[in-house]
Amino acid sequence: MRRSAAKAPASAPQTAAAGADFPRSAPAAASAEAPAAPPAAAPLDTAPRQQMRTEFPFELPRGYVDDSGTVHKDGVMRLATARDELIPLRDVRVQENPAYLSVVLLGRVITRLGTLAMVHDGVVENMFASDLAFLQDFYRQINAEGHTRAAVECPHCSEPFEVELGGSRLGES
Repeated sequence: MRRSAAKAPASAPQTAAAGADFPRSAPAAASAEAPAAPPAAAPLDTAPRQQMRTEFPFELPRGYVDDSGTVHKDGVMRLATARDELIPLRDVRVQENPAYLSVVLLGRVITRLGTLAMVHDGVVENMFASDLAFLQDFYRQINAEGHTRAAVECPHCSEPFEVELGGSRLGES
């Protein structure tokens, strides 16, 4: 959109607010600096970007057995939000029995379990105790630390290294 010189002063605040011509008008005065901008932007574009991981796969030690007898072991848990931790506090079951908090909370953050259409607190409530303990520990690992790795030191050579705590099979965690 071109404007004549007579109309420019009247529409200058509108153009600057809209940002249509403002970025082009400043570099036009210093054309020698224009080629320097692409090399400065190039390292930012080529730098590897880390995407935030929000979902973590797991495998239950025993597995949830549904009404038809199917065992569901593989699942996915997402990171918890503040809302996920606050809403269960209003639940009457949690108010009457604080131990029920983890059941309600896990029912909110487990997004998939085997071929179940939906995971909710009723599913978690009917899990084996060993699976519940596993999920509680897994929840703490991914939400408190942000990852499931821990820095450790070799007991023989004292070399530091990382281990994966959130294994997907028995014996890996």
